[in-house]
Amino acid sequence: MASQAEKAQLFLKMHQDGGLLLPNAWDIASARIFEEAGFPAIATTSAGIAFANGYPDGQRISREEMLAVVKRITAAVQVPVTADVEAGYGHAPEDVATTVRAVIDSGAVGINLEDATGKPNTLFTSEEQAARITAGRAAADSAGVHVVINARIDTYLGQVGAPETRFDETLRRAKVYREAGADSIFVPGVADTELIRALVQGIDAPINILVGASSPSAPELFGMGVARISVGSSVMQASMGLTRAIANELRDQGTYTQIGKYQYGYMEAAKLLSRA
Repeated sequence: MASQAEKAQLFLKMHQDGGLLLPNAWDIASARIFEEAGFPAIATTSAGIAFANGYPDGQRISREEMLAVVKRITAAVQVPVTADVEAGYGHAPEDVATTVRAVIDSGAVGINLEDATGKPNTLFTSEEQAARITAGRAAADSAGVHVVINARIDTYLGQVGAPETRFDETLRRAKVYREAGADSIFVPGVADTELIRALVQGIDAPINILVGASSPSAPELFGMGVARISVGSSVMQASMGLTRAIANELRDQGTYTQIGKYQYGYMEAAKLLSRA
């Protein structure tokens, strides 16, 4: 079995090589399903874990609760796991360092780190976020694990600033974050193919794009030069949607059609989770 440091280097190489399609898990069952499907690495979804534990998204779940779930996931799969740690569970650089140390303790080998402050349409300054990234990198280096820092820029997702300034601001922040120690740059909230191509050309780092049902296909995005694709909380939300459809059918018709559509076999589930 590969050590944590070896998994971290393997995960870093996946970014450098490109073509990394990452599903996002929120519990052991979803992580095992993704691993069984053949994905070489798994990400967690902070929103999905929060929802599954009774919290809204946006750092309403504590660092300890979030990483307890991540730890269970990493222990249940063999592939590298990267943890979505929102904005690091605190504003100060030392808060991010503490979170990175806890991520390493959980067994994960990567993080997403947002530059959104939690206030509407507000980001940390690029200097503040750079200091937070640098602190996270130093904490990882001290532990001897090259945690892959996926620096998230929320200019588009948070609709920060005037639309005509967002592209240049995203490129500027990407350069600063890369110099601070980020391994890849995550720009959620973009779907236009020309914009994605421009971001790939303008940012000197592997690019991560968040996709949804209407996004270009993975082969199309990889053809544009995108290195990493994430699905975020969408799979978990789809499971919530299916549960709602089942609930409504049970209530209104007393029938079970929706249950039968995608039901995972009982013995199949028992076999899948026999190592849990």
